[in-house]
Amino acid sequence: MELLRDIAHISGKSGLYKILKPGRGGVIVETLDEKKQKEMVSSNARVSVLKDISIYTEDQNKSTPLGDILLKTRELYGEKVEFDFKNATNNRIFDLFAEIMPEFDRQKVYPSDIKKIIGWYNILSQYMPEIFVPEAATVEAATVETAKEEVVEAKA
Repeated sequence: MELLRDIAHISGKSGLYKILKPGRGGVIVETLDEKKQKEMVSSNARVSVLKDISIYTEDQNKSTPLGDILLKTRELYGEKVEFDFKNATNNRIFDLFAEIMPEFDRQKVYPSDIKKIIGWYNILSQYMPEIFVPEAATVEAATVETAKEEVVEAKA
């Protein structure tokens, strides 16, 4: 889930953003949606990189990285989590998340956090499905592609 280091959530804004490059006054990001709008985010904005996010567990000394939770969600629900958050009680939301991460701390993880994580999962699944490809397969594919390029260059 190394690709999560390039994806961010910006506090006060909906959706996820791909980090493109740093600018003078902040960072340039691109929305993860059909529009692919680019914008400059101020250095004062609260930007959370998904790679750095983890979820509290019942064990005080541990937390689970968001990447592990996203992979488990893929394993259980496939490409999209269909859940009606508007009509769901907090207990139903907790039950949904308990299927994915049974050991999460129900005192520190709020229903709004779970809604956000499931929303992020659906966005990533739709617009960046390569995140869910096992890293060994990604490295192998890159190695094969590099080998093909070297063969083409050698022939030329």
